[in-house]
Amino acid sequence: MGTTPGEGRIVVRAHVLGARRHVPLRWLRQLHWSRVQWRGVAIAFGILWSIPSGVRGAEDAEKSAAKLVTPAADRAIERGLALLAARQHPDGSLGSGSYRGNVAVVALGGMAWMAGGSTPGRGRYGKQVTLALDYVLAQAQESGYINQPEFEHHGPMYGHGFATLFLAECHGMAARPGLRDKLAKAVNLIVASQNDEGGWRYFPQRLDADISVTVCQMMALRAARNAGIFVPAETMDRAAAYVKKSQNPDGGFVYQLSQGGESAFPRSAAAVVGLFCAGVYDGPEIVKGLEYLAAFRPQPGLVRRESYYFYGHYYAALAFWQVGGQSWLRWYPAIRDELIGRQRSDGAWIDPISAEFATAMACLILQVPNNVLPIFQR
Repeated sequence: MGTTPGEGRIVVRAHVLGARRHVPLRWLRQLHWSRVQWRGVAIAFGILWSIPSGVRGAEDAEKSAAKLVTPAADRAIERGLALLAARQHPDGSLGSGSYRGNVAVVALGGMAWMAGGSTPGRGRYGKQVTLALDYVLAQAQESGYINQPEFEHHGPMYGHGFATLFLAECHGMAARPGLRDKLAKAVNLIVASQNDEGGWRYFPQRLDADISVTVCQMMALRAARNAGIFVPAETMDRAAAYVKKSQNPDGGFVYQLSQGGESAFPRSAAAVVGLFCAGVYDGPEIVKGLEYLAAFRPQPGLVRRESYYFYGHYYAALAFWQVGGQSWLRWYPAIRDELIGRQRSDGAWIDPISAEFATAMACLILQVPNNVLPIFQR
């Protein structure tokens, strides 16, 4: 039985009950147990966790997390999450400078706490997740657009995409009136604003498109579909076709199909994840894309001048996580150690957008092996 990332189903064989049941992984995540607690229950009750043939799932992820999230990484994550909590504003927003209150930053912060095991109202950062969710829901307009007028100059469809992704991850974990309705409207706005090329751009208008905004919407749509919200198959198919056409001969991807141009690491990492979100897991585009990305694996002592550092490594981590195997085992320790070295003494990471953005992104990258967020799950 095959499956896809975020839709994994694990088989629970409980000998003490004499039962064999298929349980959606996202249901189990609602119990808010850590991987240590799950392991203890398995030992105590003789429960064997097994994965259907062909599925890279919970068992491998468990081993990966135990092996790769080192004590140093755990400390870095905890300091980062604590800093985000300390910097959350009373209204639930995050961000500083011109990005204070930006829904993308708030959504990423909320997901960073959730990647550590917290959910709305539950867990160490349950209060913070609830406040972030309240804030994002409050910015949802009747049209489905999640944004504030003051952020129109920041490419608001980025904010809408990340906010929609966050709502989808919270769906099913929070008994919140109006959450499903606002999530569905946000999805409908994305579907309605897809342009003729199959992509999206900065505003919810069917004009031009770029690979970066397009992947942001694809990830939101995939998360919403996983959460039970209807997403037309044609929408994802057209988006995947747009991404495929954007690939250069070197395996990387251009920024805009209409303009062509050179490849770059951040958008190429995003493009591979976008294809995964559309259900494209193999083929020449994936092979060439991963080969291109592999050349950018962090190296000790090697300093690259990289724009959009956290954005690029966020998507690269997700890409290699889904691939698994030796590719992942080479990539994660490299970015883990580099991120630990980049963290400031106060627990923050720094980026031109804002420290809160960088810190949320870094914590998400470091916590990928936890396999907690549904959109990240193998």
